[in-house]
Amino acid sequence: MNNIAIFASGSGTNAQAIIEYLRSVNKDSVKLILSNNPEAYVLQRAKKLNIKSEIFTKNQFFNSEYVLQILENENIELIVLAGFLWLIPQNILQRYNKRMINIHPALLPNYGGKGMYGARVHEAVVANSESETGITIHFVNEEYDKGEIILQAKCTIEPTDTPEIVAQKVHALEYEYFPKTIENVLDSIKKEKLF
Repeated sequence: MNNIAIFASGSGTNAQAIIEYLRSVNKDSVKLILSNNPEAYVLQRAKKLNIKSEIFTKNQFFNSEYVLQILENENIELIVLAGFLWLIPQNILQRYNKRMINIHPALLPNYGGKGMYGARVHEAVVANSESETGITIHFVNEEYDKGEIILQAKCTIEPTDTPEIVAQKVHALEYEYFPKTIENVLDSIKKEKLF
């Protein structure tokens, strides 16, 4: 069994989509939701979906082995960032090299980097009169949005689209592609173990 931990800071719609999709294909592999925000609605979703959750502080994350210890205690093999905005510390990056993935609501390398998340991305895309946008699923490294790209999916932007309409289009791509990509990464981890 490939155990997954999801890091999230907000509402958790992607986290829920991932959990429900994996359960639907008989891969009940999300074992843990971790958050740096005690008020995040994702923690309520975890409770409703009967998934263990843990909250941690900035100090615990960056200046100790606290979070790494939680991951190792739960035998976590893959980390998924779903709306988590902090850079990952070196101790976790080293342990989960090529075992940690993130989703970004734009076609990287465009509209990525520190401070580019959520509505800010869609507002910038519309302000620049782009004709398309999309999602990028990538491995995580020590820089914001710079890890190796696993998959990109696109959608068109009409001249009349508002940032809110663009957000809806991008969310639809996230819900469609992120869970399936996670499933594919899980399968490749499983194959690695066989050799």
